[in-house]
Amino acid sequence: MVIVEVSLILGVLAAAGIVLATWSLAPSPPDNAEVVEGRLRAYEGKPVTSLHELEMQAPLRERVLLPMLLKVRVFVARRLPEKEREELQYRLIQAGRPGGMSAGDFVLLRYAMTLALCLLGALVGLLTHNPVLVAAGAVVGGVLGLLMPMLWVRQRVNGRRNDIRAALPDAMDLLCVCVEAGLSFDAALERVAEKLDSALGEEFARVLQEGRIGRPRLEALDDLGRRSGVEDLHNFVQAVVQSEQLGSGIARILRIQSDEIRQRRVLRAQEQGARAALKMLVPMVACIFPTLWIILLGPAALLAFKFFRQA
Repeated sequence: MVIVEVSLILGVLAAAGIVLATWSLAPSPPDNAEVVEGRLRAYEGKPVTSLHELEMQAPLRERVLLPMLLKVRVFVARRLPEKEREELQYRLIQAGRPGGMSAGDFVLLRYAMTLALCLLGALVGLLTHNPVLVAAGAVVGGVLGLLMPMLWVRQRVNGRRNDIRAALPDAMDLLCVCVEAGLSFDAALERVAEKLDSALGEEFARVLQEGRIGRPRLEALDDLGRRSGVEDLHNFVQAVVQSEQLGSGIARILRIQSDEIRQRRVLRAQEQGARAALKMLVPMVACIFPTLWIILLGPAALLAFKFFRQA
């Protein structure tokens, strides 16, 4: 058992040493003086640096580590089923694509976290000198590594939906004011996207960007309502699409949608308040009532116990 512990510790130290040595070999980025000097030398008529020399001047992590990671990501992405990859990509889009991750990046991150937590759990188990705890720590770490990224994505999706739901009424009011002031719907949408520093502003900016690259506006709006997962935003998008198809006034539609969204938000707040009263019963029954019973019935129980003991 001691040999296994020493081998594991030496392996971790060797891996850390290799990582630090590799990172130390990467050249530091040039400062402004070096950049200016290089440009002046280029004008002095010196021979042009070859492509191989340019590649060798790049840091080691850009020449070796990043290409290896890209190959591993492509390998992992190709092994994913098409339906699972599309569903995972859709969930990442709903979460706002944190870090610009794709489905392959997320799966690679998930596997790396699983391996790291599995090794960490085994290392913690080795400290107890119990083989059962070593196996249990490795299993628990692996399970946490598999579940934590998915829970993180779900939390990001729910937080983004709540952010959109909270910012939607004010955005509808601003859209209505801009349209009534004479702006077109696209110009009003762009103004709202500039004013809002939230997930809803990012979604509006994406719709405008898709329109600039040639995607039909109604199709981009419909995709916005579907991928957001927010019922109020989906209803607003459907109303705008119907207004565009029928040729009715957009300002009146926006005013009606704004009033309906605010009414639904009030109803949702009342519903959550009613649920909070029911949820409070659990801690009251589990924590407050036993304490009251001890305070009220405790002295009587002690007196009864003393009476029966004397009898």
